[in-house]
Amino acid sequence: MSTICTEITSQCPIEATTYGYYPNLGGNIFFTIYFGLLGVCQLGLGIYTRTWTFLAALGIGTLMEAAGYVGRILMHDNPWSTSGFRLQIFCLILAPTFIAAGIYLTLKHIIIYIGPRYSRVNPKLFTWVFIGSDVGSIVLQAAGGGVANAAGTDQAMINTGNNIIIAGIAFQVATMSVCGLLASDFFIASRKHLREGFQGEAATEKPQQRIWLVLVAEIGAYTTVLIRCIYRLPEMAGGWGNKLMRNEMEFLVLDGMSTLHIVVLQLQVMGLCCGSVKAVNGTKHVYALTPNGNLRIP
Repeated sequence: MSTICTEITSQCPIEATTYGYYPNLGGNIFFTIYFGLLGVCQLGLGIYTRTWTFLAALGIGTLMEAAGYVGRILMHDNPWSTSGFRLQIFCLILAPTFIAAGIYLTLKHIIIYIGPRYSRVNPKLFTWVFIGSDVGSIVLQAAGGGVANAAGTDQAMINTGNNIIIAGIAFQVATMSVCGLLASDFFIASRKHLREGFQGEAATEKPQQRIWLVLVAEIGAYTTVLIRCIYRLPEMAGGWGNKLMRNEMEFLVLDGMSTLHIVVLQLQVMGLCCGSVKAVNGTKHVYALTPNGNLRIP
């Protein structure tokens, strides 16, 4: 008769669990607290700067990260914890998708501020197309998780759910790659304008320094999210309990540390370093930095 494992016993050893280890308590508590605090800070900054869309994207992303690490804490107490496993796998897979949405939104306003004429794509499409694709990725990954969750002990159904999750992650990687190519093309086309500085209302030393901080933060955020998503592909493709999935150090570095970098940069730039957007002359939008240095994203 088969045994349903609910806790560590001689018949259900730690080696038989999906990860094959007790998740590190200190590391996971650290990430839980860190992302929880970032979520609260993002809520405050979002309200203060009235960046509602960015608040929603990054707020959901950071709080999902915190919830995911709560799941790993539950698994430290009991590596066979079904609720802990489901919580961490669902939240930690989906969280980067919301953070990526914040990156796309920021990129749109960077392009509008520097000069839409240098972009091959209308800046508005960066949010409509890429955030729309993000939603598609979320739907695929959530559907895959639902199928795997409902599978019980049906291995074929579990594999089907896993494959749907992989398809969602792959779709996100492809979306980010296309976005990266378009952004690179824009920055190459606008490099002379950036070197010579801005004209008119924005032509002061402080705004020029700020836009470079924005660019560095955006590139760093994009790169680390993309690396994390690429890491998820072989991790999930190898099947539950594969060698890569059982390496906690790699997980904490690639899954946790990269996201720390992303969120710190995004919060710093959006809350402290960026400029604001204001509409003038009816429907014509002129983007300039205001003295208080807040970025207003509609």
